Amino acid sequence: MHEGKLITAATRRQVLKGAAAAGAGLVVAPWGRAAYANDVLKIGVAYVSPIADVGWTRQHNLGVEAIKAKFGDKVAVTVIENVSQPQDAERTFRDMAANGCGLIFGTSFSHGTPLQKAAKQFPNVKFEHCSGIVHLSNLGTFEAKYYEGTYLAGVAAGKVSKTGKIGFVGGFPIPDIVGPANALLLGAQSVNPAATCSTIFLNSWFDPGKEKDAASALIAQGCDVVCGMTDTPSTVVAAEEAGAWGIGYASDMSKYAPTKHLTAFTLDWSSEYVGATEKVLGEAWTSEVRWDGLAEGVVKMSPYNAALPDDVKALLAEKEAAIKAGTLHPFAGELKDQKDEVKVAAGSVLDEKGIRSINWFVKGMVGNLS
Repeated sequence: MHEGKLITAATRRQVLKGAAAAGAGLVVAPWGRAAYANDVLKIGVAYVSPIADVGWTRQHNLGVEAIKAKFGDKVAVTVIENVSQPQDAERTFRDMAANGCGLIFGTSFSHGTPLQKAAKQFPNVKFEHCSGIVHLSNLGTFEAKYYEGTYLAGVAAGKVSKTGKIGFVGGFPIPDIVGPANALLLGAQSVNPAATCSTIFLNSWFDPGKEKDAASALIAQGCDVVCGMTDTPSTVVAAEEAGAWGIGYASDMSKYAPTKHLTAFTLDWSSEYVGATEKVLGEAWTSEVRWDGLAEGVVKMSPYNAALPDDVKALLAEKEAAIKAGTLHPFAGELKDQKDEVKVAAGSVLDEKGIRSINWFVKGMVGNLS
């Protein structure tokens, strides 16, 4: 009995080397070196950054591990790390498909156009795009309602902040990041209407040094709670060192900030990976738009800091239950933007289309979308 299925962690350099050797023909990438039985589903997964012990890619890799645990010898999975450039991503997805992968996952917004091109070239292959916005007959998408997690984190931040100033470090000013940044402040304003949130965008998903500098700059400006939404724990590290509160993203980052980790909005992609694989194996896969949050267990809050008073923890539990039940919506109006213009009227909520395309900051956000 096999202990599990072969997983090949290939680097981008290996893939490019294989592509150069193959020229215009089919690329013999690392996953193409093993022969599998016809009834084994070959799966390819591209990560935008290295597999670390915490962070975005770590959580996706846990989804891959869930596939292995669930399906064992029925699948053979290959993961490729550090696929961040569009040209490399297109080559990677094309090579995966050409070498027999029947299901391919892209794990970054930046993988969008490369996935679309590969999906059109290989209509019989099923593609899944995390953070995607374009859908084809063989390209589905899945995403998390990050804003539900940041809203709760914001409530906690509003309760512990003494300055009323929160900081947010984001990768890129795209809707998936802008929405959660807004929700962070809205959560804080629900308990402290005067709260503000200063933002810095790195224009990178993985730059530990730049991220730490950004977090330190926000703390120097008076932000005593900082939240990072990139693929490193650098923001919470900077907070711990400065005596400020830190909010983690994707994974529980408390080991990097043992005294000042306020909480983290974590991501559990297991149901997305297992569900898509199960449907492909059962020949029941169809292109879907999946957008899941707290209620579905894709977004989860890590344990709150023990220093939080019991009444604050009770309030957070109450608000989380209300979000899950649909009786509390982080983007309920009235909401105004930085120009004091009403964007969501009182009694209304920002709909899914509006959230997923949001390109404006709520009133109280400090910074611009660049």
